[in-house]
Amino acid sequence: MKKILLLIGGLAFMSQACKDILDEQVVSSVTPEYYQTTTGFEDAVKASYEPLRTWYGTQRGFTLTVFGTDTYTKGADGDYKFVNDYTPNLNSQVDYIRDLWNDFYRAINTTNTVIDRAPNITLDETLKGIRVGEAKFLRAHYYFVLVQTYGPIHISLKETTQVQTTASRSSVKDVYDVIVADLESAIAVLPAKQNDYGRVTKPAAEHLLAKVLLTRASIPEAAKPDDNQRAADLAKSVINNYDFSLLPTFAAVFDQGNQQHSEVVWSVQYTQDLITNGGGNSGHLYFLMEYDAGHKGTMRDIANGRPFKRFKPTQYTLDLFDRTKDSRYNGSFKQVFYANNPATLAPGMKLGDTAIWVAPTDISAEYKASKNYRIIDRAEVFSSGNYRYFPSLSKFLDPLRPSVQHEPGSRDFMVARLAETYLIAAEALYKVGNIDEAVQHINAIRRRAAIPGKEAEMEITLDQLNMDFILDERARELLGEMDRWFDLVRTGTLVDRVKKYNPDGGPNIQPYHVLRPIPSDQIDRTEGGVASFPQNTGY
Repeated sequence: MKKILLLIGGLAFMSQACKDILDEQVVSSVTPEYYQTTTGFEDAVKASYEPLRTWYGTQRGFTLTVFGTDTYTKGADGDYKFVNDYTPNLNSQVDYIRDLWNDFYRAINTTNTVIDRAPNITLDETLKGIRVGEAKFLRAHYYFVLVQTYGPIHISLKETTQVQTTASRSSVKDVYDVIVADLESAIAVLPAKQNDYGRVTKPAAEHLLAKVLLTRASIPEAAKPDDNQRAADLAKSVINNYDFSLLPTFAAVFDQGNQQHSEVVWSVQYTQDLITNGGGNSGHLYFLMEYDAGHKGTMRDIANGRPFKRFKPTQYTLDLFDRTKDSRYNGSFKQVFYANNPATLAPGMKLGDTAIWVAPTDISAEYKASKNYRIIDRAEVFSSGNYRYFPSLSKFLDPLRPSVQHEPGSRDFMVARLAETYLIAAEALYKVGNIDEAVQHINAIRRRAAIPGKEAEMEITLDQLNMDFILDERARELLGEMDRWFDLVRTGTLVDRVKKYNPDGGPNIQPYHVLRPIPSDQIDRTEGGVASFPQNTGY
């Protein structure tokens, strides 16, 4: 495949899309003719999954979806604080913004190759149809992330085989029409399950289409009258027509020893194989406070993680949880670090004793003085200038890494899980006025989240449901799971909520920040420059 000036083409085989299932074979020299063979065609389908690993579970993905929202602000370290702070450094030359664009257009060209070459491939027609369905699902997924991020974008639906220097920005409506058509085609041919775990399935496509329609319904120039109702129906199909089920407890969803459970509708696969894991799922790095310096009795270890302290929860986030009945605060945050450093133990402290407690409330000076361990209370967490100490999101912790400094993690990344399907259904049902059924779906999530014996207290009534509550519930359930920036843009609340809840981003955010800038090199590479491929307003 030739590299092109406009949209990066080619097929990537250096990462494995699904651990020990979509088995990769490293190919040292690949010609276009290879993809005309049955083996080459199958490899091209597998390669269509690879770019997912450039997004899910990466610092790039978290930075562009979690940072600069109402739920997370900046921690002490990192080079991308301007994304949270909405300063002029958030511009068209940022590498994350450029690389997302290039990687996903490369991915789209790979899916186009699969779709275009399928008619000439000798393969069982049913299986061939499934593989094309996978490619269309993935093409729709890549376009969905791109259109939410950049707005009007270039549409390419044919394999690129030579240099192109022309491009144009199609309307958001046209992009969504392509996405919906691809997903409808995928749903028609994909099976409920695949023999290879990690390949996309019919319920995964229904979940994604429900989310797409829910999003399109919020865009006046693109919306169709039945989008919300269709979104509700598709989400309910995933809930009712397959063998998915909510796990008994919220914490169990993130058990690293059981990642292929009944709540996973679809996930991106990582592995402990160091050769094929690439950059891995590095989410374990970014949400951790500094526990390994300046404290008695602690040092960095594998179990507690390597703290990059990139993202700090906002006060809004920590206030979301009623800890008397909702298990999701304890299920989401690591609050205690135990003594593991014999060289720096405090007087009276033994290995295994509490060394740091990040308390959820304010603690009196007298109580702090009575303990031989460090207490970081609410007042300190939100004190001026503190970006190092805060409750640490535990969803992505990875104690199975081979060494303390090892960055690539092996956790799968759940792109679609059943709890979100319930929340999609609830939001869509609320928007069509079916409040009673919307509340039922919300309450299903809240009952599962309840501390045992508090299930009834966790249920809400019809008069409590509104969009703010839905957004709050999505934050409680999906904290850190790479949805938040898109959620706030979809609901038209990004600017208001960042101003209200994010102390660092609030002063600078502007209405135009609901889109990211078009990468400058995309504009520069296009014949006619900015006249042919204009920049987004404000950048």
